Parts: sequence; C-alpha cells; structure tokens
Amino acid sequence: MKLVDFQIRNLCSQVERPMVSPFDAELVNPASLDVRLGSGLLIESAEKRHLLPYPFEVHTEDDPYELRPGQFVLAQTLEVFNIPRDIAAEFKLKSSRGREGVDHALAGWIDPGFYGSVLTLELRNNRQLWPVPIWPGMKIGQIIFNRTDALPLRCYGETGRYNGDTEVMGSKG
Repeated sequence: MKLVDFQIRNLCSQVERPMVSPFDAELVNPASLDVRLGSGLLIESAEKRHLLPYPFEVHTEDDPYELRPGQFVLAQTLEVFNIPRDIAAEFKLKSSRGREGVDHALAGWIDPGFYGSVLTLELRNNRQLWPVPIWPGMKIGQIIFNRTDALPLRCYGETGRYNGDTEVMGSKG
C-alpha cells in the first residue's frame, strides 16, 4: 500500500525519530515526497580510478555545477532517512530532471530499517551536446513510500552496509 500525503506528513513530523529530516511539508506530494541534492558530490578523475570528492557546496542555482554530457557522478540527498521496519521506499528521478537530460541509475530501492543515512544517487547527463546545471538544494527526485504487509524477519538495519552514511558514499563492494 502506497502512503499518501497525510501519512507521509505524519511519519516525517514525528519528534523522536522522523522518517525524513530535515522535513519540509512543502515537499509533500499526493503520494510522494520531493528530495533535494545535498552538498556531497563525487566525480571521476583522470588520475584515479575511483570517484573523488568535489567541493559541490560552493555551487548555487545562480552558479551551478555543470554536469557535462556523458558525465557520471555520485551525489547525495540533503535529507537523512530513518525508514521504519514496516515501510519500504523507492527513489524516482523528478520528471523535470529527466526532461533536462539527467538520468538515474535505478539503484533507488530503500529497504525497511534503512536509518541515519542520506541516499547516494547515481546521476548521469544523457545529453550529447550541452551540460546540465545542478546545485545543492535543487529538487532532484521523489520518494514513494510503501507499507509492507508484514515485518521482515531481518531489516536493513541488520543486513545493510550503508546505514549511518551521512555523506555521499562510493561502492562498498
């Protein structure tokens, strides 16, 4: 069962352990929650095989980072997630971003029990000729929340490797 606006608002407004923080009620849609880019970005380097940190926080809407045609980056959400044991969620790129040429690598599944973590997003500019501007605080996607029929025997808090990640994270294998 997909959660709707008032259910999302209630779970994100909890004082003790909000499902998403910081929470902005203006980002709630009829059956999803918009999320924004945070300040972390990892980019490719000609010198190193792995992705390297880039000072993305210096960019703004007026002075954006130019995601070059074909460029792949790892970015993080501004929002930190504390997904309850009876909720699963999924990241979907905002259609406006897709229409601008940004693509997401479809690694957006969030298991029950994912907690204390930002999402790391795999982004690519699919345009062939022009860069796409991105900046911290930009709406990048939306989260669709689903209530599970039962509690899992083992949640992500027990099985996952990316809990507690407060910044953009490369592959842990």
